[in-house]
Amino acid sequence: MISFNFETEFNLHNSEALGEWISETIQSEGCKEGDINYVFCDDEYLHKLNVEFLKHDTLTDIISFDYSVGKELHGDIFISIERVEENAQELGVIFHTEIHRVMIHGILHYCGYKDKEEKDKMQMRQKEDFYLSKLT
Repeated sequence: MISFNFETEFNLHNSEALGEWISETIQSEGCKEGDINYVFCDDEYLHKLNVEFLKHDTLTDIISFDYSVGKELHGDIFISIERVEENAQELGVIFHTEIHRVMIHGILHYCGYKDKEEKDKMQMRQKEDFYLSKLT
């Protein structure tokens, strides 16, 4: 089950359609949907998690905690709305495109995709673009 939670002033438009899109992505990747919680928050909230759990004293747009068991995906995905807004401006894309990219990015990590090496980043971006094109 996919759930959306809010720790900041933010409203996710079309949450039902987005949940279906995420579910379809998971299925397309040969995985099974478990409990996946999205938490939309601000920089301060996500920074605290980054310092406490990852020992990184930096701002980030997303942190995901993966509790998957094999191909059954479970986890918590925290997204900073402030970082996504700034990223969208820097990249010259609309906010909703960037928030959807970050949302599917977390799922793709759960599906096994990495983004540390350049070739992995390219594959991740291709997958993001592919699934973004499926969102209507």
